[in-house]
Amino acid sequence: MNDIMNMKILVLSLLVTITACTSAVIDEEQVTAAAEETQEYVLENNSIYQLRATTVSKEIYGNQVEMFGYNKQIPGPLLHVQQGTTVWINFTNDLFIPTTIHWHGIRLENAYDGVPMLTQNEIQPGEDFLYKLDFPDAGIYWYHPHMREDWQQEFGLYGNILVEATEQSYEEADREVALILDDVLLKEDGIEAFYDDLITYSLMGRFGNVMLINGQTDYTINVTQGDIVRFHLTNAANSRVFNFSITHAQMKRIGGDSGAYQKEAFVPSIIISPGERYTVDVLFEEAGISEMLHTNPYNIYHLGTMFVQQSDVDQKKLDEFEKEKQNPLATTELEEFRKYLEKDPDIMLDISVQLPHMMSMGMMQDIVEGIEWEDTMMAMNSQTTNETITWILTDSATGKQNMDIFYHWNIGDRVKIRITNKATTMHPMQHPIHLHGQRFVVIAENGISNENLVWKDTVLVPVGSYIDIVVDITNPGEWMGHCHIAEHLQSGMMFMFTVEE
Repeated sequence: MNDIMNMKILVLSLLVTITACTSAVIDEEQVTAAAEETQEYVLENNSIYQLRATTVSKEIYGNQVEMFGYNKQIPGPLLHVQQGTTVWINFTNDLFIPTTIHWHGIRLENAYDGVPMLTQNEIQPGEDFLYKLDFPDAGIYWYHPHMREDWQQEFGLYGNILVEATEQSYEEADREVALILDDVLLKEDGIEAFYDDLITYSLMGRFGNVMLINGQTDYTINVTQGDIVRFHLTNAANSRVFNFSITHAQMKRIGGDSGAYQKEAFVPSIIISPGERYTVDVLFEEAGISEMLHTNPYNIYHLGTMFVQQSDVDQKKLDEFEKEKQNPLATTELEEFRKYLEKDPDIMLDISVQLPHMMSMGMMQDIVEGIEWEDTMMAMNSQTTNETITWILTDSATGKQNMDIFYHWNIGDRVKIRITNKATTMHPMQHPIHLHGQRFVVIAENGISNENLVWKDTVLVPVGSYIDIVVDITNPGEWMGHCHIAEHLQSGMMFMFTVEE
């Protein structure tokens, strides 16, 4: 505790000239500052990094749109750290509203998880908060607010952290690129309005009409023919599930939320829900132009362009890429979870929704592959709020719902949870379920064994499906579990659990 206090004193003394200038009122220069592209920073062990949330102006299709940015960047800075290290983030809130930062997927100390009224107080305009981040696991993680996510994430507050493994877990790639997928609901005068005390689009979540990669409407990148590019994908959208693909290239899935899969696998596309991350290696065999696409049963969206420069191709490298290799480290670590396949669930959670009677009558929506890909009822959806809609997680054993659920677990427990998303509820749709502070393994879907395991912290539960996960209880404190559709979280879909030493 003394070490933490001493570090806080050190940081505040180093930053006194910065914090002395902060104010609850955003000055004109801050409001009109243009949003910048993401910058990358390597943080050494025990280093201190200053992160600041401000209002920025961003050009989208020729319109100047008021948004938020971390260090004036959308997405925020991409931070590189080594597995096993600790860094300190001194965060300053220069917005006109309270905020916090949640470090999504990181098994850090509970006090720094960023959940207001649970692990910390709201960070008011003009205030600072010192976060201590420990990185026990390799993988791609992200940071975002954990209050009014529907508003603050939509306005651009998100960024990635890439944790490099201490032991090599992947084959060599020619380069690595982090891609954050997002959408925003843009009107003529800016992003669709938000309200202080009301959460709109509570039924289906807020689907955007403008697609973004790394904050850009047409993301471009130059690569060389024959290169293997490692893309780290994150979905920061409020509600939209992306089906991501790249034309004229081979894509191999190698990693998930928190590290490597047991085995590499060639895939035509990656279905990624809000909060999830995937790592893919992509081989560009042909010179020319490749497109990044989001393809669903109703639309094909152009996300970005890759210009592949002609070059000599190393045939040996191409032959090696064709192999779907086993990952020895992941295989050894994850194989033991298969023994839980036949075990009865310790906990069964059912998903449902409470709607006004009139709204529940005659409501039809398009569900394909268990996913509501588009908002086909925008007029109705836009009128739904957290005062009229309640999304519900129910413990089937006790009947308790949402925040009345409070589980008690101990370090070393392995908890098998079955999450069921019936197609017979009033408005069935997919739900990405996220657990704070722990990691888990998806061992089965609809009773069918998962033959390729990976550590996760967020899992998509499609309509008409049930998912079996085994949570590895390792991290003490009081934590949350919730749907990562921002409007569903704000409309009640969350529960609590405590982990004791």
